[in-house]
Amino acid sequence: MREELRDRLDELYEQYNRREFVHPDPLEFLYEYEDRRDREIVGVIASGLAYGSVLQILKSVRAVLDLLVSPHRFLMDASRETLIATFRQFKHRFTTGEELAGVLFAVKQVIQRHGSLGACFEKGFSENHTTVLPAAASFVKELCSTFGGRPRSLLASPEAGSACKRLNLFLRWMVRRDAVDPGGWDTIPRSKLIVPLDTHMHRIALRLGLTGRKQANLRTACEITDAFRSIQPQDPVRYDFALTRLGIRKDLNPEDFLRSCTGRGTRSDCR
Repeated sequence: MREELRDRLDELYEQYNRREFVHPDPLEFLYEYEDRRDREIVGVIASGLAYGSVLQILKSVRAVLDLLVSPHRFLMDASRETLIATFRQFKHRFTTGEELAGVLFAVKQVIQRHGSLGACFEKGFSENHTTVLPAAASFVKELCSTFGGRPRSLLASPEAGSACKRLNLFLRWMVRRDAVDPGGWDTIPRSKLIVPLDTHMHRIALRLGLTGRKQANLRTACEITDAFRSIQPQDPVRYDFALTRLGIRKDLNPEDFLRSCTGRGTRSDCR
């Protein structure tokens, strides 16, 4: 039964895990930057603002990037006051221009301390860790140090127990490398990633029997990841992009796909 589910997921992956199916998705902004130093910064911005309607997300991310031009060079030359002035008029739902400026200044400080965002994340990672969550918590703590350790709307920490969908989305972009995910953090194993869980992915996972948990929190994200890991041990987040197309593309009927999946995943706790 698990093999049947894997076959159907692989078919979906082969058909839709392509660059041509990315739009509309904030991931598309990362393709504009060849330099990994720029792409890391753009990834933080694009994933951090990835809440609300997708059209508003794309509009907000574009507004920020149009002001940055070359993200890494801009941040290295910018003071906190410059960033606050630059984004004074910015607003994306709960995120103010002042908060965005604060996060970008924190990004600058982390880069100055560690050399890059990737190096900062790698410092908190250990091969002994079951998942990326301990390193992710350390990474967010470093970024939040500018705010006195208080998370803001752009930064969620695994320590708080939420699904951290946007943080796990950022990590998927930076760690995986295929036709869709650009990668760049090659020292972090993709086998340690956690599924970026939102309500859409949660509904799919419930229907596929990958979880029985009713809350879309971090424990549920781990359980779903464990189920995918039983299918793809080295790449449990492999199907994330293709599955999210089910709720976006008009030529895909989620019900048709779910009914075709006769296999079932296994449920286990993520500790």
